[in-house]
Amino acid sequence: MKRVVLAYSGGLDTSVAIRWLSDEGWDVVAVAVDVGQPDDLAATVARAETLGAVEARLEDAKATYVERFVVPALHMNALYQGRYPLVSALSRPLISKVLIDVARDTKASAVAHGCTGKGNDQVRFEASLSALDPGIEVLAPVRDWGMSRSDSIAFAEKHELPITTTESSPYSIDDNLWGRSIECGVLEDPWHPPPDDVWHITRGSEQPSDEPRDCVVGFEGGAPVSVDGDTVGTERAIEAVGAIAGSYGVGRIDMIEDRLVGIKSREVYEAPAAMSLIAAHSDLEALTLERSVAAEKRKLETTWADLVYKGLWFSPLRKAIDAFAGTTQAAVTGEVRLRFSQGVCAPAGRRSPHSLYDHSLATYGSNDSFDAGDAAGFIKLWSLPTTEWSKRKSD
Repeated sequence: MKRVVLAYSGGLDTSVAIRWLSDEGWDVVAVAVDVGQPDDLAATVARAETLGAVEARLEDAKATYVERFVVPALHMNALYQGRYPLVSALSRPLISKVLIDVARDTKASAVAHGCTGKGNDQVRFEASLSALDPGIEVLAPVRDWGMSRSDSIAFAEKHELPITTTESSPYSIDDNLWGRSIECGVLEDPWHPPPDDVWHITRGSEQPSDEPRDCVVGFEGGAPVSVDGDTVGTERAIEAVGAIAGSYGVGRIDMIEDRLVGIKSREVYEAPAAMSLIAAHSDLEALTLERSVAAEKRKLETTWADLVYKGLWFSPLRKAIDAFAGTTQAAVTGEVRLRFSQGVCAPAGRRSPHSLYDHSLATYGSNDSFDAGDAAGFIKLWSLPTTEWSKRKSD
């Protein structure tokens, strides 16, 4: 028998894929990768063997995900099209690495994923897999079998596969420590408001938190390490900030997104931790980074987010940008006060031992050390090129 390692989530597509691959003559090794999903992954893995997998594994990659993927994304304030914090895109290269490792360990000749033919993840997986092992065979059963989501549900029901997706609850959901994405069903109509049942980690306006709340997030080297004065480490800080932000309905994203494959797609996300920490981190950088460095970094942030969104995590350009970011983050140490109210997270204070803010230069008070006499000469020289151009234009 041929052996294939399948990226297994326990959802509709990968559950059906186990049976489909088995019917096609493959021994399936199902691999679930823990990147901070709230699900009972042990139960999910146990279910894989009832679906027909010859082996099922749970790989704990949460610490690696935080250190090597989430923190670099936070360093780059990464938001695709200025809104999407790369929730799923960040996990795909890591899952790909795990698949290759398991394939080598089990002497599998192929790896497989459960992506459709019109999504971004097929590109992210296959670009990452080819970078990690150019000779590995990659199977895409969902893309190859050509069934609609309704067809997949019918297939699962026909074969009595234990799935939770139904025609009445057809959402496709992917989540990890950095956030949650929701697709399909009524969400495919861009005019239809997201139903209340799509939100799981953020409270709506119908359940408002009573009073605004301040939360102080401490950073070291650009990574969150403390919350309200308690040193908790980066993983726990993400969880704690996410819980607070979610309780105020912060982090809901409903957007029209330009997919890599060329179509526009309505995407809905919940990312309370990501959106709050990006706001805090960006604010601390404004205090600690020199002006020209900060300006250049903002340009590279867009490039970095585009690369990761488009599946090019293992590209030399992404690594080069990370090297640049690494030189900036030592100064990004300090605290940011985040003020939460219903649906809103706003920085309301910041301080750092590396602050470039000089009160004596910025103040309009009596202890002002700024020499206003220098301004007139500066303005004259600054304006000189356009002044001279204007003179010639009028000739």
